Amino acid sequence: MNVARWTRLATVALGACLAVANVGTASAAPADFYQAPSPLPSGASGDVVRAETYAPTLSVLHQAGPWPSGAQRIMYRSTDAHGSPVATTATYFDASLPWSGAGPRPLVVLAPGTQGQGDQCAPSKLFADGVHYTPPLDFAVEYEATQAYTLLSGGMDVVVIDYEGLGTDGMHTYVDRRAEGHAVLDAARAVKSLPGGRIGDDNPIGLWGYSQGGGAVASATEMQASYAPELNVRGTFAGGSPADLRPVSAALDGGLAAGLLGYAVNSIYAAYPETRAEIDGALSPAGRQVLDDIATQCVPETIARYGLHRTSEWTRDGRSVAELIDALPTVRAVVDEQRIGRSAPRSPVLIVQGRNDDLIPHAQAEQLAADWCRLGATVDFSTEEIPPIAPGFIVGHGLPMATGMPRALDWMTDRLAGVPAPSTCTA
Repeated sequence: MNVARWTRLATVALGACLAVANVGTASAAPADFYQAPSPLPSGASGDVVRAETYAPTLSVLHQAGPWPSGAQRIMYRSTDAHGSPVATTATYFDASLPWSGAGPRPLVVLAPGTQGQGDQCAPSKLFADGVHYTPPLDFAVEYEATQAYTLLSGGMDVVVIDYEGLGTDGMHTYVDRRAEGHAVLDAARAVKSLPGGRIGDDNPIGLWGYSQGGGAVASATEMQASYAPELNVRGTFAGGSPADLRPVSAALDGGLAAGLLGYAVNSIYAAYPETRAEIDGALSPAGRQVLDDIATQCVPETIARYGLHRTSEWTRDGRSVAELIDALPTVRAVVDEQRIGRSAPRSPVLIVQGRNDDLIPHAQAEQLAADWCRLGATVDFSTEEIPPIAPGFIVGHGLPMATGMPRALDWMTDRLAGVPAPSTCTA
């Protein structure tokens, strides 16, 4: 391993250490911060509705000042899947370390992996709380702190989004590509519009996400040209991206993360009223209760209660969620519309995917790369060759996030510094 890669690994380790250095010392976010004004003030997508500073929970003990960053929670206008205005929240970290690359300091929009569907799971709340726990099983820790603090250690400003309905009113629109992509792009607009902020039109922007976050930034980068063409997006790291929900649904069922399919069903049910009659007709009374319970949970509780179960337990006739996608015409149309890969990103993309990912199949990530290459995008597709380890227990999905991070950090640093991007499209 060369010196540069060892340096990146050390940076990742620093981020992880910072993420656990001082948990639980900050005061919780005020509940009323997340209550959006009704109606929303007039304005444009990305306008800041409210913002407030707070001392970051995760910091080096006994360190004077906001190191490695200060923090603000922000509420901003975004757009839901149907084009209507909605309030969304995020946390903005302004790095106190110098930017390690060339050119002006960049901003990275970090779309988090799956947190849950209950409002208590919102990343901006967890960054403030440190740890959330309500007996017996309602537990959450903001694991994205590792990625956020790794980026901050390179001098990049970072804004971590909460997604629509996570913390704020309404159902969290889990894996809805348009709602999530809008939230990513509007977060960058919001940081640019903060009074007295240091991110402007000349500052480069990177999009970063893994798992659910990988899908969110993949959607954002392919819609950026039409939705937010003014943003100076230089590159996107999309790891473990659920680009096609059909194979993902089949892969999750019966494994430790089976309950996450409940988040997706709840999201579709809430955001697409035309699907409700079909879904209601397919669910058993017990299945309806499961989905109602899941809508209030964070990932650890959902895994504890519903991991290693089959979604066929939720339905009247024993069909699984994956089978119902094909059997219910309105649901099928909504799921098919969620597929990512139909528009070319205008900035480079790095896709990192585990060969034996037990949640997000490798083949659908390959297809995403092929689709974008065919449309003329610059794509660097990288496979993490990790052997199968406890299939169905999320290990195959989680490990590539860690092993791929040094490469992703090198790649993103180069893009934000203006270095031309490599491409595997010709291969």
